[in-house]
Amino acid sequence: MARNITTRSQDYSQWYLDVIKAAELAEHSPVRGCMVIRPTGYALWEGIQAGLDRRFKETGHVNAYFPLFIPLSFLAKESQHIEGFAMECAVVTHSGIERDPETGALRPTSPLEEPLVVRPTSETIIGAMYAQWVRSWRDLPILINQWANVVRWEMRTRLFLRTAEFLWQEGHTAHETAAEAERETLMILDLYRRFVEDTLAIPVRAGMKTDSEKFAGADRTYAIEAMMQDGKALQAGTSHNLGQNFAKAFAIQFQARDNTLQHAWTTSWGVSTRLIGALIMSHSDDEGLVLPPRIAPTLATVVPIAKTDEERQSVLAYADKLVARLCGEGEVARARAQRPNAEGLEVFFDAATHQRVYVDAREGVRPPEKHFAAEQRGVPFRFEVGPRDVASGNVVVKSRLGTKEIVSLESLDAPSFRARLDDFQKTLFERALKLRDERTTSAASYDELKAILAERGGFVRAPFIPSREAEARIKAETKATVRLILPAAERSGERRPCIVSGVDTDVEVLFAVAY
Repeated sequence: MARNITTRSQDYSQWYLDVIKAAELAEHSPVRGCMVIRPTGYALWEGIQAGLDRRFKETGHVNAYFPLFIPLSFLAKESQHIEGFAMECAVVTHSGIERDPETGALRPTSPLEEPLVVRPTSETIIGAMYAQWVRSWRDLPILINQWANVVRWEMRTRLFLRTAEFLWQEGHTAHETAAEAERETLMILDLYRRFVEDTLAIPVRAGMKTDSEKFAGADRTYAIEAMMQDGKALQAGTSHNLGQNFAKAFAIQFQARDNTLQHAWTTSWGVSTRLIGALIMSHSDDEGLVLPPRIAPTLATVVPIAKTDEERQSVLAYADKLVARLCGEGEVARARAQRPNAEGLEVFFDAATHQRVYVDAREGVRPPEKHFAAEQRGVPFRFEVGPRDVASGNVVVKSRLGTKEIVSLESLDAPSFRARLDDFQKTLFERALKLRDERTTSAASYDELKAILAERGGFVRAPFIPSREAEARIKAETKATVRLILPAAERSGERRPCIVSGVDTDVEVLFAVAY
């Protein structure tokens, strides 16, 4: 166990915060409920952003940007929407400050004619713009995404998982027909599922939310849900079919093919920096952060070991040979030219993703400390090279998953290293999948549901007819909510009694206590 990290079994919540601190991902800011995302944490967000942005553009979406401030009257136009967000809104009421002539204290001045809400989400401001842009069916579909920050005034915050301000992407689309909007909603849901599973190595369940859990103002909300190591669920992404609710509120109308005037059908969808929290809690251990290679900013750290200046020169030259074999001689030369006086050498293994191999050549830092730093930051591999390795032509390869082997320098090249990274990625996914499957159980009655949640937690499948009253009761008594209504293809097909009402149903849902 790392000395600076509480074990998961001892205090899971403190372990999570300790891992973030040890890996230097983020810190609490002077502003209550807000976080400072440090370079390593932001590099993870950049990787998520780049991977999703490419996928969005491959499906025909383009990026734009809309204002941070939203007129208060806009939120009132869609009744469900304002009810869903009213308690979380930060509101700007003045446009300046002045000093009190008596006390010298600062106070607001110049009241605004209309208060402005700091963006909690952008359906309203974007709906107002779409109403100006849409005139004919030929103007549709509109497929726009924006990368932005939002503010939701949370009472209880936790780094990455729930903060007053966070980063996200929000897609907003408008369509000619209801069928097109539904296809868009489900296509994005599957895009999220594939990205989170393939890139972040986190297995998820996908399905529809109940009415009490859906987005305020949506006809239907779909989501992907992941299970963390403590058995709690984490909503990892949502895709909303908004129907014509916002189109009617903001008069997004178009002349249809039959010359009638119709309202557009709209969608919205998003993921946020919460995915970094999911990464931490899905894969990390008591030693620190563990990162899947497809998202890790640093794929490997080379740790040189030398006692004398002569040994150091020889070992560093050998480390350059290793990195050249992995990344190419041209990349090594470029890295040296960029930062000729740097103690460490940062070489791109994949220039497209900016993922790198790092030679930790810092003087005055002992090798164990270098290994420790790489381990706590979740670097998938460490290569150790010393005088004996130079003499034998070997390299010591240590995996963040705990394996160690000695291999020849000649056996290491870009394809073989990529194969190791792929095996690492696969192992993380399979490990998380095994945990999820082991902690997914079924309940045939409400008493059984309560017993399972109290004793072991995890996901619990059960026959259930969703209703706001029943869900409120279950949440009050167990803290669990319906995470998803399982798709028909994943249900047993049998009609069984609902665990609350006793009425026969073929609907199955997934219950869990969630973050």
